[in-house]
Amino acid sequence: MIRNSLKSWIAKVGLAMFAMAWGTHTMAEPNRGGTLTWIVTPEPASIVPLTTTAGGNAEIGPKVVEGLLTYNKDLNPQPLLATAWSISADGLQYRFTLRHGVRWHDGQPFTSADVAFSILTLKQVNPRGRSTFANVVDVKTPDPYTAIIELSKPAPFLLTALSGSESPIIPKHVYEGTDILSNPRNSAPIGTGPFVFKEFAPGDHILLVRNPDYWDKPKPYVDRIVIRFIPDAGARAAALESGAANLGDQAIALADVKRFGTLPNFHVDTTNWPYVSNHQQLIFNLDTPVLKDKAVRKAISQAVDVNALNRVVWYGYGTVSAAAIGAANTKYHDAGIHYFPYDVAQANAALDAAGLKRGPDGKRFSLRLLYNPFQDPRAADFVRQSLARIGIDAQIQSYDFATYVKKAYTDRAFDITLEALSNTFDPTVGVQRVFWSKNFKIGLPFSNAAHYANPEVDQLLEAASVETDPDKRRQLFIRFQQIVHDDIPSIEFGANPNITIVSTKVKNYAPTGEGLRGNFSDLYIVP
Repeated sequence: MIRNSLKSWIAKVGLAMFAMAWGTHTMAEPNRGGTLTWIVTPEPASIVPLTTTAGGNAEIGPKVVEGLLTYNKDLNPQPLLATAWSISADGLQYRFTLRHGVRWHDGQPFTSADVAFSILTLKQVNPRGRSTFANVVDVKTPDPYTAIIELSKPAPFLLTALSGSESPIIPKHVYEGTDILSNPRNSAPIGTGPFVFKEFAPGDHILLVRNPDYWDKPKPYVDRIVIRFIPDAGARAAALESGAANLGDQAIALADVKRFGTLPNFHVDTTNWPYVSNHQQLIFNLDTPVLKDKAVRKAISQAVDVNALNRVVWYGYGTVSAAAIGAANTKYHDAGIHYFPYDVAQANAALDAAGLKRGPDGKRFSLRLLYNPFQDPRAADFVRQSLARIGIDAQIQSYDFATYVKKAYTDRAFDITLEALSNTFDPTVGVQRVFWSKNFKIGLPFSNAAHYANPEVDQLLEAASVETDPDKRRQLFIRFQQIVHDDIPSIEFGANPNITIVSTKVKNYAPTGEGLRGNFSDLYIVP
């Protein structure tokens, strides 16, 4: 059964799709051929966003491995591997009609068995999938083109969680019976998407080529995608200016953004894509003895001026937020939450009162400061200098991405870490993972790094995850943000700048709400 409101929505979407299709046939055919050279940084350890939610995987993977749905810029679902869907009146059953005639890149047919296997695998191994699909009890496959997700409780966010970047559909015949975490196809994927994986040269590039048998012909339009990894920001800028690359995601230093904006052959795109909703934070390891004391964490928070960090490190391009749900999420963000007053004198006094006196060298204690390579390293320097003013020796430890993930989430070899955990399209998916006590698991990337546990927060998050009334759901998230702010398991920075540099010859690179996490099937290059 489908609610009347859902029926109305589907009717509107159908009309919109008809209008879009009509418009497509009246427009000139996009230019075919050419190579997109895309700079992605940092280099991911793998490609498929299956066992990780890392940015590089979430951007590269969907070009090869697709999701059931894609989303417009209002985050309304659109057909992809699924052509139709319905939700039961009680919200406990999602029925998907799958696209006919789709084949995996190795020639095997795509069926509902792949969907069932993928959803149940994501529930086990994906950091966000553990909460996204927590209520999934079964995925039934009555025929090869029907998949029915059955839930124990409603999941009001589920229909928005089925993109290729968030919930990739993987080939059952390739993964079944293997160790999912170490399956070599995570780095050499077989998908259904518009591009076929060709090679991965670590430290240099990934090559994808046009899928001649793609189900959505005549797409894709470009012949090849060369994804380049260039560690140095200056070299990345030079590659773009010289024409050696024509698309760069977070590729240039923020100091260069203004200059690139004056160059006639480039467009500077600062969109914070709604499906991603950038968000960064400083996370405390609550297993570190000195940080168990909330007074110490508050003193640290009063020594870090996030507004100054935005001006100095982010060149004013960020959008700061003291709340765990950032300002981009207007539906649930609590604008009434503010930072503790920046006050170095008060922070020093609080540390003295906690018995953490300065030694002869002026230092009270040391902390291991890690940072996700998706963070600007200057943010770590900013935090180090801020803590030095209150006698804390923050020792920066810099690692490549794979090593960072292991240090932070497996070894837990940190005291504070600068993270880049996006809010994503819904707080249950993007925010709950950071603060839900049940999402603390050794070795699970981008989860509850703080090892934070508050029964009331757990109750609020769990209630919000099944609440179908929008107003009630908002109030649950508002209360959650207030408690977390008071507990201080982290210092929220807010949305870091999202800077995309693109040649004016590259068209239709981000037509959906997923931004660069879309599949690039519509992208084309003009001569």
